[in-house]
Amino acid sequence: MRRAHHPEAGEITLTGVMAALSDPIRVGLVRVLADGRERGWGELQAPVAKSTLSHHLRVLRDAGLTRTRQEGTRCFVVLRREDVQARLPGLLQAVLAAAEEDDIGRQVSVKGAERPA
Repeated sequence: MRRAHHPEAGEITLTGVMAALSDPIRVGLVRVLADGRERGWGELQAPVAKSTLSHHLRVLRDAGLTRTRQEGTRCFVVLRREDVQARLPGLLQAVLAAAEEDDIGRQVSVKGAERPA
């Protein structure tokens, strides 16, 4: 399998990040990953087809918001919080706070985790 491209921290752009965060599913994925834990793609639940979830994860990766690691046939993803903070200070915190307040991305969760009421 081909190696995934991850932009360097200096290549992360405001417009790229904002475009990636223009979809509620992607905002939900960022909310789930904001706990700092690396997650297997199979752990992530969203009300979309697996191929669509894969697309959303690729958009986040291409924008520099996440890092994907492959181990055998499994893929794992983690939020690049430090890189985004270094390049765009305060942006991620503001997005996460607004998403929480406006309840954006609530439909995304981790398998086995209790969904918020």
